[in-house]
Amino acid sequence: MSTEAHWARKAAEVEAALVARIPENKLRPRLEPTRRAVELLGDPQRSYRVIHITGTNGKTSTTRFIERLLREHCLRTGRFTSPHLVKLNERMAIDGEPVSDQVLWEVYQDIEPVLDMVDAELAAAGDTRLTFFEALAVLGFAVFADAPVDVLVLEVGMGGEWDSTNVADGDVAVFTPVSLDHMERLGNTIAEIAKTKSGIIKPDAIVVSSAQTTDALTVIDAKAASTASGFKLLGRDAKVLSAEVVPGGQRITVQGLAGEYRDLFLPLYGEFQAENLATAIMSVEAFLGGGSLAIPDDVIRVAVADMSSPGRLQIVSTDPLTILDGAHNPGGAESLAKALATHFDAPKTIGIIGVLGEKDAAATLTPLAKSFDHVIVAASSSPRAVAAEELAKVAETVFGAENLSVAESVADAYEIAQTMVFEGGAIVVTGSLSMVGDMLKLVQTEMEEDDEA
Repeated sequence: MSTEAHWARKAAEVEAALVARIPENKLRPRLEPTRRAVELLGDPQRSYRVIHITGTNGKTSTTRFIERLLREHCLRTGRFTSPHLVKLNERMAIDGEPVSDQVLWEVYQDIEPVLDMVDAELAAAGDTRLTFFEALAVLGFAVFADAPVDVLVLEVGMGGEWDSTNVADGDVAVFTPVSLDHMERLGNTIAEIAKTKSGIIKPDAIVVSSAQTTDALTVIDAKAASTASGFKLLGRDAKVLSAEVVPGGQRITVQGLAGEYRDLFLPLYGEFQAENLATAIMSVEAFLGGGSLAIPDDVIRVAVADMSSPGRLQIVSTDPLTILDGAHNPGGAESLAKALATHFDAPKTIGIIGVLGEKDAAATLTPLAKSFDHVIVAASSSPRAVAAEELAKVAETVFGAENLSVAESVADAYEIAQTMVFEGGAIVVTGSLSMVGDMLKLVQTEMEEDDEA
């Protein structure tokens, strides 16, 4: 067995141990078990500075943008995101690269006795052991302390106040747009959801926010006023001055907190990505100079031109044009529909859609009603995926029975779509990040087979 294969097997053992815990979609509204675990480890999350990101849509893209800007400042960076698309290691990146299988396994061996100790304490108290995400957060904090990193760009898993990442104290608390999602956990209104998310605001932190609805803004503003040292809002304190679609992405001009950044080339599509970029710029300005120092021109141009956001309007093929987008709630679907209408000129678009069971399928699909000429529904490999036949009943009410097909898998759906798409048309895979992950695995497999041939 090669060394690479050996460590891949060890990393798979780590993932299996984590997956055997309470699953990720069954988050517990508690913080003490995670706090106890990191305390026993010597509070690794306090060994570096933190930028903490929450919101409903755009969290991962904004996290990646912030990290890339900081890395271009010659800081050693950690990046924690969720979920992963193909491999668990994606969730923990050091200097922009996923943590190696060897490091993942070695750090897990270091923290496993502590996880077992906390599990035993919880069992003695009649409580359930650490969940998948609680254990993963502890692992991530330890990985970044072991590196070590200068700054961790930390994406919330769900909510904020009781999310396991909230044992860390962010110097900057960042909010992407807040909308309705995970309502069974976070609340039935935008105000309730914003209240839970505003729990990441720590004393003397600087708060940076994308544009928000009035309900969300009222809540975030009140928490910032009582706790933070400042509150910077996109649209008030900074703005996107222009965003023009160009070959390969967008050319964007942003007025930041401390400087104006003209004609930045961002190799990504979607108006929302221009707003995510502006929020990221504000966050870095707030972190490095309290909002008073502009980012040097050579730094920002190199960083922005190198930004990526896997699974967000990601083009994985040009023949036929194949776009992956992890929209999995109404807000994400609305952004996808807008981007397809304004950024891509496909005469016939085939949608491949699958959703997870805890989502409101009808509310997610409705914004896409005019985006596709034909839809193929399929279930992803996730055990939480809605069966294709069941999803078809919902999709029929949105797209019409005559515009609908059912496939057994993402691979089968893509094969069908390739036979239906016209020259110059597009195939769009969306509905959940697990659908995107399945498609990425399929593309990687095809590339590997081509290389072998």
